[in-house]
Amino acid sequence: MNRLVAGDKAPLFTLQDNQGDNVSLAELAGKKVLVYFYPKALTPGCITQACGLRDVNAELAALNTVVYGISPDPVKKLANFVDKKELNFPLLSDQDHAVADAFGVWGEKKFMGKTYDGIHRISFLINEQGVVEKVFDKFTTKDHHQVVLDYLQN
Repeated sequence: MNRLVAGDKAPLFTLQDNQGDNVSLAELAGKKVLVYFYPKALTPGCITQACGLRDVNAELAALNTVVYGISPDPVKKLANFVDKKELNFPLLSDQDHAVADAFGVWGEKKFMGKTYDGIHRISFLINEQGVVEKVFDKFTTKDHHQVVLDYLQN
């Protein structure tokens, strides 16, 4: 895992969102983009994190910031997640984890004595020019939204 750091150019990507539409990072130039990687839709930690971002999305938008969650889940599961939790931002499907690899968040994990490859829960704030401005890797799922909001407000 060779994770991106602040100052790196964000890798351009195009992924399908929860509605099956293509979303391209290049088309978001001029806005700050919070790309947050999460392991699996509709699991407790991922629900907590997504709902926190949902609840402050208007404040993030007022700070010229759009939110995109990325996981290896298929589009249909993402659509279900968005509907069930009334999310007000798109979730993107990275089933082959190519984008997670490009950002350096796909790698070895350990859980309950098992070792496997998966997404590490890390977020990247990409500035209006497509450069990583901030990497968020020290947060809990319940305070992630506040950590991001505090950073943007200061």
